[in-house]
Amino acid sequence: QVQLAVSGGGLVQAGESLRLSCTISGSIGSINAMGWHRQAPGKQRELIAAITNSGNTNYADSVKGRFAISRDNAKKTVYLQMNSLKPEDTAVYYCSAVGSLWEYWGQGTQVTVSS
Repeated sequence: QVQLAVSGGGLVQAGESLRLSCTISGSIGSINAMGWHRQAPGKQRELIAAITNSGNTNYADSVKGRFAISRDNAKKTVYLQMNSLKPEDTAVYYCSAVGSLWEYWGQGTQVTVSS
């Protein structure tokens, strides 16, 4: 059984920081990329950060310069450091892992940023 366990969400004030963690358990084979996604109320789910198996990263314009994705291969964990949070960052956040022939998703975690 493959699971992606997400933690780190919560309620913060604008300007503060949070770090999300996503740990993979089970046998999933080679991972091509891992990513973080979010879905705000009334909006489509969007990819906001991704990291490839070679360590390359990319970000959505809305979070570039504020968020950072990283990974620990030994722990099979991917992180999302979120700094300078804004109310518009309020959303349910998801992590994903993608191989050449498969895709897995973690459960959502709520991030709420107050004014």
